[in-house]
Amino acid sequence: MSVNIHSTAIIDPSTKLGVEVRVGPYAIIETGCVIGDDCEVRAHAVICRGTVMGAGNQIGYGAVIGAEPQDYAFKDTSSRVEIGSGNKIREYVTIHRATKNGSATRVGNNNFLMGGVHLGHDVQIGNHVVLANNTLLGGYVQVEDRAFLGGATIVHQHVRIGRLVITRGGTRLGKDVPPYFMAVATNQVSGINRIGLRRAGFSQETRRAIQEAYKLIYRSGLNIGQALEQLQGKFTFPEMVHLIEFIGSAKRGICRDRMGGEEEIEE
Repeated sequence: MSVNIHSTAIIDPSTKLGVEVRVGPYAIIETGCVIGDDCEVRAHAVICRGTVMGAGNQIGYGAVIGAEPQDYAFKDTSSRVEIGSGNKIREYVTIHRATKNGSATRVGNNNFLMGGVHLGHDVQIGNHVVLANNTLLGGYVQVEDRAFLGGATIVHQHVRIGRLVITRGGTRLGKDVPPYFMAVATNQVSGINRIGLRRAGFSQETRRAIQEAYKLIYRSGLNIGQALEQLQGKFTFPEMVHLIEFIGSAKRGICRDRMGGEEEIEE
């Protein structure tokens, strides 16, 4: 096994290291961790007990992965952080392990967490997600594949961020953001993520259908249930089915349209 460990790093003997792992100065890896092949743990990073990660991850300077959750309900149970492969987790990112015994905070594959990002306990991150600098996610937040959260986005616990959502920097969210939409300000959306959809290979027909769905949900005068009923009868392709199911399962409600004033969407 080829590994490159700095002489000042502290690694618990129970840790399982893959091949071509690199550990920088003063990094700490606690008991029971698994570090996959070709991972890099940079100087002063701390990988706390029970953290498991796949191959090709980069853990930035001073990052803390797997620390105890900031949750009064936590009783020092056996929970963990699970990280997939190919992730860039940059300087001073903090990822807390889950609260309940046997549960996990999860980060998928090929995500980019920029400097100062925080993932609270039980957060679930999909694949190809970008979280820009100082984005803060509360406990139990879910972020679906290919979402892009602008710098300093703040997300309340239990909120869901849909697939291919984009948020402007400084956005504040306490309600769910449906897939393919753009979130701004506080609990508002301002249209669909046109550029993201195009880059993801969505056809012009699909993009137009998503735009039509946005208008029907927010600007037709229908309530959410009525709008979803019309969408179900009109569209059957997978992207629209996902959008309908996501909105229909929202427990916190969904963000309102920025053009719609301060009134909440009727549900």
